[in-house]
Formats: sequence, structure tokens, C-alpha cells
Amino acid sequence: LISDNSNIFTDDHKSQDSSETMPFIDESPTMSPSLCARGPDGEAISPIPPEGLLPGVKKGLEMKKLVLSGFLASEEIYINQLEALLLPMRPLKATATTSQPVLTIQQVETIFYKIQDIFEIHKEFYDALLPHIQQWDEKVAVGHLFKKLASQLGVYKAFVDNYKTAVETAEKCSQANTQFQKISEVSAGLSLCLSRARQPAALLYKPIDRVTRSTLVLHDLLKHTPKDHPDFPLLQDALRISQNFLSSINEEIDPRRTAITTPKGEARQLVKDGFLVEMSEGSRKLRHVFLFTDLLLCAKMKKTSAGRQQQYECKWYIPLADLTFQLLDDSDVCPHIQVLPEHEIEEIKIKISVIKSDIQKEKKALKGQSRNVERLRKKMNEQESWLLLHSPTIPFRIHNKHGKSYLFLLSSDYERSEWRESIQKLQKKDLQPCQLSSVELQVLTSSCCKLRTVHNIPVTSNKDDEETSGLYGFLHVIVHSAKGFKESANLYCTLEVDSYGYFVSKAKTRVFRDTTEPQWNEEFEIELEGSQCLRILCYEKCYDKTKLNKDDNEIVDIIMGKGQVQLDPQTVQSKNWHVDVIEMNGIKVEFSMKFTSRDLSLKRTPSKKQSGVFGVKISIVTKRERSKVPYIVRQCIEEVEKRGIDEVGIYRISGVATDIQALKAAFDTNSKDILVMLSDMDINAIAGTLKLYFRELPEPLLTDRLYPAFMEGIALSDPAAKENCMMHLLRSLPDPNLITFLSLLEHLKRVADKEPINKMSLHNLGTVFGPTLLRPSESEVTKGHITLASDIWSHDVMAQVQVLLYYLQHPPISFAELKRNTLYFSTDV
Repeated sequence: LISDNSNIFTDDHKSQDSSETMPFIDESPTMSPSLCARGPDGEAISPIPPEGLLPGVKKGLEMKKLVLSGFLASEEIYINQLEALLLPMRPLKATATTSQPVLTIQQVETIFYKIQDIFEIHKEFYDALLPHIQQWDEKVAVGHLFKKLASQLGVYKAFVDNYKTAVETAEKCSQANTQFQKISEVSAGLSLCLSRARQPAALLYKPIDRVTRSTLVLHDLLKHTPKDHPDFPLLQDALRISQNFLSSINEEIDPRRTAITTPKGEARQLVKDGFLVEMSEGSRKLRHVFLFTDLLLCAKMKKTSAGRQQQYECKWYIPLADLTFQLLDDSDVCPHIQVLPEHEIEEIKIKISVIKSDIQKEKKALKGQSRNVERLRKKMNEQESWLLLHSPTIPFRIHNKHGKSYLFLLSSDYERSEWRESIQKLQKKDLQPCQLSSVELQVLTSSCCKLRTVHNIPVTSNKDDEETSGLYGFLHVIVHSAKGFKESANLYCTLEVDSYGYFVSKAKTRVFRDTTEPQWNEEFEIELEGSQCLRILCYEKCYDKTKLNKDDNEIVDIIMGKGQVQLDPQTVQSKNWHVDVIEMNGIKVEFSMKFTSRDLSLKRTPSKKQSGVFGVKISIVTKRERSKVPYIVRQCIEEVEKRGIDEVGIYRISGVATDIQALKAAFDTNSKDILVMLSDMDINAIAGTLKLYFRELPEPLLTDRLYPAFMEGIALSDPAAKENCMMHLLRSLPDPNLITFLSLLEHLKRVADKEPINKMSLHNLGTVFGPTLLRPSESEVTKGHITLASDIWSHDVMAQVQVLLYYLQHPPISFAELKRNTLYFSTDV
């Protein structure tokens, strides 16, 4: 019923099986040709734009008008279809009270239940929207109309609940009553309904198509509506209401997308799809995976010549009835996962940043018409595709209990949980094992191109230029509390952000023991690299070994809920905290966030006070303390080596910001409780305090004066010349800086020795500390050494990391030996 000829299903499905066409549709409704045109296949197409609007306009109010005009045209078709369906209802109702009724009043009301209400709702909406489109200007507001339409979706819910009964009643009446059969044949809409009545279960999915269409239109309208326009909040409300309605329908009628009908008459629907990395024959392969109601299909895109339609090739499929996640001993059947060295991943990220920067420069210089831009785009696509293939490391293993096992690598626990939950939800139904013939498999694989919901590999080259490039800098997040747990549990949250097309875990709250309402109130500082999305996962910590889940040979905690929020630059870039609530499986987590851009976070503000240690010159601190290395550096290093050297992601995972600030205050006031605080504090907070100390120095540890020389020295090609230069630069540092640097160097080497356990390689540590210990001075930026803030994090970051990595990979460097040696190198730095 609530469908139109521009629905989300494809023409292919209509031709394959007539039952897949929408119910209650008049195939040739009368309509105004000025509002809607049809393509050669009969599909409704967008109207020709009014005079004065050029084809291809993709911005602002003109695009918004085109979106609305297309939707208005489909509304007219839809209203005509409803009207055609209502035609037989009136005479049938009239005869119901006579001595010779065709149908009883109850039968009439059952068959035509809520159709009159739906017609009136859409007629009122159409009549209100039409004059706004005809008299279009920038002041036109339509958001209130869409919000009102969305608020009346309860009528559709009632229709959906009754639809199966309506179809069964119509079919019985047609068989038992020749008069009704003749009326049905005369009425195109009712005849169409009855001809499809043999598949009522499949038809149950169709009524939400109209809501799906309006939901897609709302997305488009929001994209082309300025945020300060009065329509924007109203359209957001309408979208939220529509999405909630679709979610509630999808929970009852799952899955929601029809794929093909099998020869046995069983409906098979597509539930979920996406690009995953598969370990196949010892190497990584990018696959497009499709989850249907009864099977999981793994396909790869065939190479086709330019202009030809995309095609898939099926690699394998598993009936869900035969799919399991665990065997008695996974280690016997799953290959070892090869993980690339962290430095290779980081180098590719930096190369991508450089190429992005170069593309922007080219576009500004030549307005984007240079062939060089296309060459750079191609190069960036290659680098991003490589990163997408080699970054994921979280195993997702599935087994066919009658055959082979398969291994996918995902980028986050969130993703793995989504796939697992989707499969397990389907497996709760009464599934029968299925065996596809080669012809059936070919038909199913061919349909995947039209059915897929995820069309493109998530790389920048597949995005429009107008799309946001994401945020670079630091996101401050406070995880406040959570509600909605039915039983007391040991609860904690993790935070993930996207980075170059995949997600990375960045922070973790402490475990709140035995509660249904955890109050964490913990703040984290998360570094963003072009990020657009923040994910929050809520876990139950398992201490009882008898209740632990076995997943991929690892003991894992249970995911209680998960959710995500888009990082809207306009929302998070204000100086004030933005408070939000994220809902996940009935659980509500309250959090706040604000964002600091990278160019602001790079600025060093020398302390005006001489007391304390943060923001005070290292020479002043060591002189006051009568020490060679500041007390704060010694104590943090000692504590990390005592109980944090085996911690996964040490120095990479953020510590709780409030804990870090408490330690900062304690060190600044020389508190007597420092040692007690250190022994009780989360180790990531201690690691974060050490990083913060170096970041807040008035000048970087390796000094402003020597920065250009370090950049030139690391670029030298001759190993001997580089050795002489790099050692000479160390000798040129002030003694407190040099001794502190050498102490930190040896500590980081000891951390990297435990890389198999803590996953922190030398390069990984170099990436964390390099830009903190080496940074261009404000004067270098202003006099032209660095021209753009983004350049600092493209060309220069690579060099900063390489400088620290050079010393980390160097044999042990002794202060005394360094000072004693006379190197044949110019003393002019």
C-alpha cells in the first residue's frame, strides 16, 4: 500500500516474480504530466526542473526544491492509487445495510481498514505542500508539514497489524461471492491486491515502503537545509520519528528487504551487508558479505570494463542452519593472524595526509581542473585501500558444521558484535538447511548488486568533495553515567573513533562494581585523525571464570550495549561542553564532549609562575629539585615499569582526564600524597600525566632552536653523515634536556621489549612521543618555515616520528660517552 514506483526495491525483482510488486498499486494512475515523468521502464523519475534552475544544481535551496518536487510527484501517484482503491469501498458499504449485501459491514471494514484515513492524511499533506513548491523562495518553510506527517505514522502501524487479515478476508470473499469477484476485477487496485493474495506473508513487508521513501527524502532535505533555517530542527524531529517507526516495524517484521523468491516459494530477504577483510589462503582479501534470512554469502567484485555494470562472484555461502561461531578448539582450525608492524600503518597514514594536503593546494591553485588532482586522487585511493585491507586485526570466525571454517578480520569489537547479533537473531527462528543449485546461486549472486545497502568501499575517493573531511585534533569526552540495567553488574565503557576508514579503541572507563546505575564521571582526551564518528560500547566485566564466554580463543567481557554519534563540527567545536545521551538496547549512557582543533592544541603557553613543574622550564625544575631528571618524569617512568609495561596500548590508550589533572595538581604542589596517589591510580592516567608534562613544557624537550637542524639531519641520506649530525645535535642540547631525553629513551625501549604483550612497538611509541618532544616554535610558523597547520601533521609529523625512532633504534647512548666523543662535524647548528 504505502509504496510508489520509486521505491527502494529494484525492477529486477518485479520481473523475476510478480509477487514482489507492491500491493494496492494502480499501474496506470491518472496524474498531472507537469509534475511527474516516466522513464522507458515505467519508473517514476524526478520532474524536469522549473525554468531558471539548471540541471545538475547540487547546492542550497535549488537542490532542496528539486528534492521536494520529486517527492510531491510521487505523492500524487500514491494518492491516485489510494483513491482508485477506495472506489469500490463506497458502493460495498452502501449495499451492506440492504437486504442483499455483497459483503457484511464487518468484511468491508476489515478489507479496507485505515485506507480512508491514510488517503486523507496524504491528501492534506499534498494540498499543503503544493503551494509552497509553486511559490518557492528562501523563506519557504515545510518542516512543520513533514513533522505532522511523521506524527501520524500510528495509522500505518494499525494498517500493518491488520494487513494479513485484510488479504485473507478479501481472498475468501472473492472465492465465495461472485458479485464481489466481479467488482474486484473492475477495480484495478483491488484486483491487483487479490492477484497477489497468495503470498500475504511477503506483502507484510511492503506497507513500510512509503515511510522508507519519506525517510530517505528527509535525509536529502536535511543535507540541503542550512542549520540556521527554521526547517532544520523540524526535519530532524520528523526523521527521528520516522526512523523510530521503521525500527519498531523492523523488529516485528524481520528482515525488511526482499531479495528474491526461491523456487519453493520461500521469501529470502537481505538483512545486512558490508565490506570485510577475509583471510584466504594465508593472505588478506576484501570481500562483500551479504547476510540473508537463511544464509551468509561471501562475494568478491568482478573486474569489468569501463561502463559495464558491476557484477559479483560468489566465493562461498553457509546456510544459517549450519553456521556456528565456536568449535571445541579454534586453535586447530584457524590460521595465525599476521599483523603488520605499526610503523608501516603509521607511514601510510602520514602519506595519505600529505596527499590530501597536496590535493587541496592543487584545487586552490587551479580550481580543481588540473590532471594532477586526478593523479593524486588515484594515488590516495591506492594508499587508503591498502590501509583498509591491512589495518583490521580483530578476528571474527565462523564455521560450517558440515564443512569449512572461515576467518574475517574486523576493525572493532562494535562491528564484530553487530554481525554476530544479526546472525544469532535470525538463528532463533525455525531455519531449515538449504542447498542452492548452481543456477539458484548465480541468480542470488546477480541480485546482490541491486540489493546491497553498502555500495562503496569506505575510502575518501568514494566521497563527494562537499562531504566533511572529518575532525583533526583532540576530542574531550566525559562519560557520566548509565541507566537501564535490569540486574547489578560490574560495568565499564570503551570509546572508539574512526580513523582512515576503520575504527580504533581509544579509551576505557574504570569498572563500576555491582550496580545498575554506574556513575563514572570520567574525562578522556582522544586524538582524532579525520574522525567523523564516536562509538560507545558498554561491557559487563566477568570475574567469575565459570561464566566467561569463549570467543576466538580469548576470554572476553560481555557487550551489554553499543551506540554511536556523528561528530558534527559545528556542535563539538564550540568552547562549551555538549551534553548528549546515547541509547543502546534499552540502556542510556550520558556523556559530554568538546573539541580542540589541532592547530590550537599545538600552541605552547609558557607558565608565568616559577613554582610547580607543569609549564615551567626543565632547567628551572631540575635546579630547584637539585636533580638531573625532573622528579615527575622519574616517578611516572618507575610506576609504568612496575605495573604498566604489560598493559595493552600503554601510552596510546587515554587515561581519565580528571585523574590526570589530580596528578598534575599533586606534582605542582609537591604533595606528600604523590606516592600513595601513584600506587592507587589507573596506569593509563600515569602514562597520560607524563605525556602531558612534556606537552606543556614552554618549549619542546629537544628545543625550538635545534628543531630545523633535527629536520635537516634526519633527511640526510648518507648513514655516516646522519650519525655524526644526529649525535652532534644531542650534544648541543642543554644538560637537563639531554639527560631527561636519554632516560625517557631507555624507558621507551624497555616498553617496546614487551611489544608481544603490550602491542606497543618502537614505531608506535615514536608516533605517540615524537610530535610531543619535537615541535616547531611559533616563530618558525610565522616566518614561513611552516605555512599551514595541516602541514605540521603531514610533512613534519613524519620527520618528527623518524627523529625519535632513529634514537630508539640506536644502540644505547651514554651521556658521558656522548660528551667525551669529539665528532668531526661543524659546531655551527
